[in-house]
Amino acid sequence: MSDTMIYGREETKQRLRRNVITPGEDAGAASPAPAGAPGVPEGGKDELRERKRRKWKRRLGLFAVVFLLLLLGVLAVRYYRRSHFYSSYTTAWEKEIPSTEGGYAGYEKFGSNVLKYTRDGASYIDGHGKIVWSTSYEMKNPVVSVNGDYAAIGDRQGTGIYIFNLSGSLGQATADLPIVNVSVSAYGVVAAQEEDSTASYILFYNKDGTALDVKIKLVMSQSGYILDSSLSPDGTQLMLSDVYVSEGTLGNRISFYNFSDYGMSYPDRLVAGFEEFGTSLAPRVKFLSDRRAVAFAAGKVAFYSLENVTSPEMLQMVSLDEEMKAVAYSENAVAVVTDDSSGEAPFRLHIYNTDGKETANTGVDYSWQDISIDDDFVIFRNDDSCRIYGTDGKERFDGRFDFPASKIVKKNYHTLLVSGGGTIREIRLK
Repeated sequence: MSDTMIYGREETKQRLRRNVITPGEDAGAASPAPAGAPGVPEGGKDELRERKRRKWKRRLGLFAVVFLLLLLGVLAVRYYRRSHFYSSYTTAWEKEIPSTEGGYAGYEKFGSNVLKYTRDGASYIDGHGKIVWSTSYEMKNPVVSVNGDYAAIGDRQGTGIYIFNLSGSLGQATADLPIVNVSVSAYGVVAAQEEDSTASYILFYNKDGTALDVKIKLVMSQSGYILDSSLSPDGTQLMLSDVYVSEGTLGNRISFYNFSDYGMSYPDRLVAGFEEFGTSLAPRVKFLSDRRAVAFAAGKVAFYSLENVTSPEMLQMVSLDEEMKAVAYSENAVAVVTDDSSGEAPFRLHIYNTDGKETANTGVDYSWQDISIDDDFVIFRNDDSCRIYGTDGKERFDGRFDFPASKIVKKNYHTLLVSGGGTIREIRLK
């Protein structure tokens, strides 16, 4: 046998031995790569971590872009809803509301919908024009107070008071003296202003009509006469405006009473009194919230803080040169309409926040019968039209109706409930 053949056979045996799998050895295992052989580069793990970081950065960047676009979209919608001028409207639906024998009908916002009251009864009408409930009574001159989901209707110069919530009648109170005015809290407690020939009183009633053992009395010949009163939403605080005579001169006093535990140590629960109006009389006072209140006098508006309920503070006294024509208020804003001496328009609309800072001032060339604030709408209304401004002073709508309008309530950002003439309608601004 030649050397070549022997060498060939030995080489074949070596190849076979290399291909044999030893028991317990992984068939895919490879022999250790010699130094310098190709494989995973040094620092490969760092590169992998860097790739992951870059991937997360891209994801975070994409998320930030999407979030920013959504935020801009929300802000754009909000800006549109708060500044868009609506030039027309459509009637979504209308429903007849049964008329009453007396003929007179008044409307107030109640919850998110409408309370209709007459001399012989009251009805709660929901946002679809459906009468949820109605109740009967007899009054010569109904006066109404609404606070959120509670309402009280009193018979001015009579003695009957009816108390309601959105579910219906809760109770009936009978006053001992003729009623001048009523004020209801957001929990149904009623403060009734009553009077006789020598004194004026504030008496309190539970939501079921039972009398509370609390009374404020002002004797005309001594302490004065009550002009107006307002009960705080939580029912624990009372604001009074009264007129008194001192050395032959009339004066006006704004007083705050506290009926919670905090006011127990104060005589008659009287925690503060302000006489900054001087001889100007304040016929209207109002709690805007449990911590803010406002008083209106001729050419003056006073804003009060009750952050400390036993030490109320006057935040701002606003003086107006022009004659005041009307006022309106909500939890977040106060509107005052005056004559406009500048000649720009017949009237001027001043809007203030609850601290007394003027946030808008604009001319109004509209003949109106009343004004109200509903959310961010300042609504001027007459019998067959309305003009709406935002609380920022921008005009939002100016339209004439082919139906009577006695009360206009904002339902949402572009929808109104219009009541009047025995009919309620939903109109959509566009």
